[in-house]
Amino acid sequence: MRAVCADAAVCAVVKANGYGHGAVTAAREFADAGAAGLAVAIVDEGVELRDAGISAPILLLAETPDDAVQDALISTLTLTVGSIAGARAAAQAAAELGGRHRVHLKVDTGMHRMGVLPHDLAEVVATLKSVPNIQVEGFYTHFPVAESAHAADRSFSASQLALFDGLLSAARRDGLEPRVVHTANSAAALSMPESRRDMARVGLALYGYLPDASLAGALSSRGLELRPAMSLRARVTAVRDLEAGERPSYGRRRALPDAARVATVPFGYADGYPRRLFDAGATVLVHGRPRPLAGVVTMDQLVIDCDGDDVRPGDVVTLLGRDGDAVIDAETWATWSDTITWEVLCGVGARVPRVTVP
Repeated sequence: MRAVCADAAVCAVVKANGYGHGAVTAAREFADAGAAGLAVAIVDEGVELRDAGISAPILLLAETPDDAVQDALISTLTLTVGSIAGARAAAQAAAELGGRHRVHLKVDTGMHRMGVLPHDLAEVVATLKSVPNIQVEGFYTHFPVAESAHAADRSFSASQLALFDGLLSAARRDGLEPRVVHTANSAAALSMPESRRDMARVGLALYGYLPDASLAGALSSRGLELRPAMSLRARVTAVRDLEAGERPSYGRRRALPDAARVATVPFGYADGYPRRLFDAGATVLVHGRPRPLAGVVTMDQLVIDCDGDDVRPGDVVTLLGRDGDAVIDAETWATWSDTITWEVLCGVGARVPRVTVP
């Protein structure tokens, strides 16, 4: 992504426990790989990184509640200001603490989730400039459909960028000189070179997935590709040989079509394996072969139909990843679950051990 973004710095987004990969682990890897900074959603996520000894700049992507603003500043987290009330809270907290504190001002150009409304921008700028303890380091916005190849969506993203440039010019006329201007997320960094500006906030792509398959060309044209960073594996804890017609797991939902060896795997919906994958016909990989679930997903365990395989306790079961020539990835889960890759990755439970491998 640094190669794609050329002169623009890469801010690595590690919110939601590093998109399920482990925030501290991901943050350290990205910092070592040359990320200019990190981004999280809430104060607790930033404090976790600081407690782990990570000193890189950390941007809070959501506006911080009033009662947590001072905590954020004490931990040297960079605030996002996205409203008049947020500007007032930031100015008051910074003045009370003293010193100089960095904030980024976010403007709403069409996503309508968060950000300063255009008609409020002048008041927000005046509020932030009213105290010497605030440094407006950044100015940014966010795209809702930058991954889309549809003409209407492309036009909408272009209109957002035009509005953003107008708001940036107005802020500069009012005396702001932000050092870091940024608009691009993963999708825009790949599809809209004009959006990269000083920095791109890259999330999903850093974990090895494209926001949309149509964006692959931006990488392949440079001889690059993305590879998923995460694999999920567990070991069989028990096996039993059952006759045709037996109905494993809660609800006794499905009869075994044939006599089979059924294996128990210590991974359930509390760990991030969605219960709905049973009805979707999901499979796991055992000995390089796809094997279906033999019963509904439970909180802590799966039961899988291994047919006549000589599966034994201790054998590795791949839930996400490669086993021989077979692959199951988060996009596969997303298709089975009728959801998006982001939700699959973020759903991996906190109790699942994260092990970094070369």
